[in-house]
Amino acid sequence: MTVNAHIFVHGVVQGVGFRPFVYRTATALDLKGYVQNRGDSLVEIVLEGQEDQVHKFLDVLQHSPPPQSRIDSVEARYSQPTCRFRDFTIYESSPTKSHRGSVIPADIAICDPCTAELMDRKDRRYHYFFITCTDCGPRFTIIKESPYDKVTTSMDEFPMCPDCAHEYSGPADRRFHAQTVACPRCGPKAFLTDNHGETLNQESPIQTAGKLLSEGRVVAVKGYGGYHIATSTLNPDPITKIRRVKHRSQKPFAIMARGLNAVKTFAEVDPVEEAHLTSPQRPILLLHKSDEYYLSDLVSPGLTTVGVMIPYTGLHLMLFENVHDPAFVMTSANPPSEPIIKDDDHALKELKDVVDYFLIHTRKIIHRCDDSVLKVLGSQTAFIRRSRGFTPVPVKLATSFPKAILGAGSELNNTCCLLMDDKAFLSQHIGDVETPETLDLLRLSIGHMTDLTSSQIEAVSCDLHPTFNTTRLAERISQSLHAPLFKIQHHYAHASKLLAEHNLDELIAVVCDGFGYGLDGKAWGGEILHCTKKEFERVGRLEEQSLIGGDLATRYPLRIAAGALAGDRRFEEWLYGRAVLFPHGDEEVHHILHDAQRGHGVKTSSCGRLLDAVAALLEVCDERTYEGEPAIKLEAAAEKGHEALYLPVRVENGNVIETSSLIRSVFEAKNTMRPHDLAHSAQSYVARALAQVAVEEAQHRGVKDVGFTGGVAYNGHIMRLLAASVEEAGLTFRVQKHVPCGDGGISLGQAYAAAHLL
Repeated sequence: MTVNAHIFVHGVVQGVGFRPFVYRTATALDLKGYVQNRGDSLVEIVLEGQEDQVHKFLDVLQHSPPPQSRIDSVEARYSQPTCRFRDFTIYESSPTKSHRGSVIPADIAICDPCTAELMDRKDRRYHYFFITCTDCGPRFTIIKESPYDKVTTSMDEFPMCPDCAHEYSGPADRRFHAQTVACPRCGPKAFLTDNHGETLNQESPIQTAGKLLSEGRVVAVKGYGGYHIATSTLNPDPITKIRRVKHRSQKPFAIMARGLNAVKTFAEVDPVEEAHLTSPQRPILLLHKSDEYYLSDLVSPGLTTVGVMIPYTGLHLMLFENVHDPAFVMTSANPPSEPIIKDDDHALKELKDVVDYFLIHTRKIIHRCDDSVLKVLGSQTAFIRRSRGFTPVPVKLATSFPKAILGAGSELNNTCCLLMDDKAFLSQHIGDVETPETLDLLRLSIGHMTDLTSSQIEAVSCDLHPTFNTTRLAERISQSLHAPLFKIQHHYAHASKLLAEHNLDELIAVVCDGFGYGLDGKAWGGEILHCTKKEFERVGRLEEQSLIGGDLATRYPLRIAAGALAGDRRFEEWLYGRAVLFPHGDEEVHHILHDAQRGHGVKTSSCGRLLDAVAALLEVCDERTYEGEPAIKLEAAAEKGHEALYLPVRVENGNVIETSSLIRSVFEAKNTMRPHDLAHSAQSYVARALAQVAVEEAQHRGVKDVGFTGGVAYNGHIMRLLAASVEEAGLTFRVQKHVPCGDGGISLGQAYAAAHLL
């Protein structure tokens, strides 16, 4: 029997070779009709033919789609055949936007067939740095609006030559309807300039840039989502220069290795890590340095890990072609507290004193997008930053919501989230919303996300903190749209993203980080919460410690230790001996001790600040120069130790975990025990104490799930001990899987909590 089937495919189905796949499948089954991209990011298909062949088509569609696609749902409506189709055709895209919630895919790393062509001297795309096909290349970073077609991307400035047009229109070709198709004749060009922007006459600018990097020069490299600052990983001099000019004395730099084999010469790589490194997303992965690590110590000073990615464009592969370097520094190029640079003029202005050369290409970057960062923690993989390779593909949820809800995110490591139906669309990494430039990027990202998803914001959520820039932006958006505004407590938002990911009705959540504005107006950060989808109760916390000098204590964590050790004459003498660490020397130490003895200073239950204080006492990190530095270096030190100092857990009334004795014990033992062992012991105490209270509360309340989230959840030692204690008690341990544990995922928690409050 002949039928007509009108099919709508929802999901990641534009920009992944979906229409060519549909065309080939339909023609192979002798079906007539058409396939068409729509402005709401759906794919619309009309089929006419034998009913059994239509069913076969649907079976292939759902079980063997293109590798980078993701089908969320398929709607099929059957009717009598019209007999108006003579063959099967790919129609021009339609601007129709009657559905919301589908979206284009993320940027995809160069595929193996394109890599082979790139290096094949006989291929017409030999050494063409932006070689792509339907299975690879940029997507999110080049799109202006949906539907995803060449005319709606920054590739519209590069008309196809006859050869590329022939491939584009050939159903049997790998580049059939590949919107980024280009070649040396018709595509974007690359060129090299000096640091004043003067173009250098180079036949092979990319290979020349690679040689310059190998020789120790600093080069700004334009990629898919922005500029990187690149240099040698073997020569400390250019790294020292970058650190000096960018005022980044300690923060680790990401590196790009020439390939997987090169990574294995300096880092440990297990099968899970290898799969992430070589995936189409090509994230930066935090790997443990091997015993044979030979790169400069200045790449990631004081750490046992190094952030590594492998090339994800033809340009990156070509940088390594004529050199022997195992890896190059490849860190995001951005002014302090500003987003990654994407425009050429801006790069030349901001980076001329940092770099020696610029490697530029002529395709515009529409949307900034930093590299994603992941860390494997035992059997779990944690997102530190979810960005290139993942944005804007939504996180699927088990619950569907009728209204589109915006989560404005946190003040630091910001992302925004648009929650609608059963999808959470998180933006690319935006950064710390402390400057007008970053706030503008957040505002633009919100607008772009609503456009791509064909949606309208119907409710807004944000942090509880009254003076955050994100809070003020959310208030303005709420007022302009006449949409309800929900202010969600920071740690409850963290817990809510666990509820969302695991579709839980109830949870005991251990939420540990550096800072969050509490319901009482205090600085929270070491919390145990009993959560449901609509409310929470603070059922435990760490003891409050004083931040002597307020924000100064976050930079100089010995100020935190002073608050706990006030009146201890041995500590006071020792602190005077460390006076050189403070900008004002002895005078500053005098004021610190004076304030500590009188109980001055903001009080905080922060787990991050507690770990900072221990790190400072152990002389692991005296000054915090980047977010999380003392605690990260404490974790690195603890990896070489064992629990030599066992402290019994002390819990006071109201499930307050006592921590002053921990700080005191660490100080008293520092002259007789190895700092590695004390670092290990301190982390163990924190993990055992949090686990004890969380498990007791779960058992008392009949809750089956205990979760761990917040920035401290990246600490593998604490996470593993917590997990073991929870599972030993017969409970289920929950961690983040699809969004960052830290503030980069908090926008999802805000939107999810607001959705249930609605």
